[in-house]
Amino acid sequence: MAERGVNMDHSTSNRRVLRYASDLDRRFRPHLKPTNDSWSTDETDIKIKGVWKSLYRAVDSAGNTLELMLSAKRDGKTAASFLR
Repeated sequence: MAERGVNMDHSTSNRRVLRYASDLDRRFRPHLKPTNDSWSTDETDIKIKGVWKSLYRAVDSAGNTLELMLSAKRDGKTAASFLR
């Protein structure tokens, strides 16, 4: 909104998101490209601000990222339950 010259508090923006998000999701969901049923998980370690973190991704067979999880510790059990 600042780009358009409108002064607005962040809480007002959040209220609008909460109010209209479900309606937008309902309208746009039929037009999204469906993902296929074949997917796999990918785990890698990345360094963020000098600290190593574990990044878990669920990737479909076309290479599209379905879900992400960033964890401070390497915990495969938690990642599997999150991605399930």
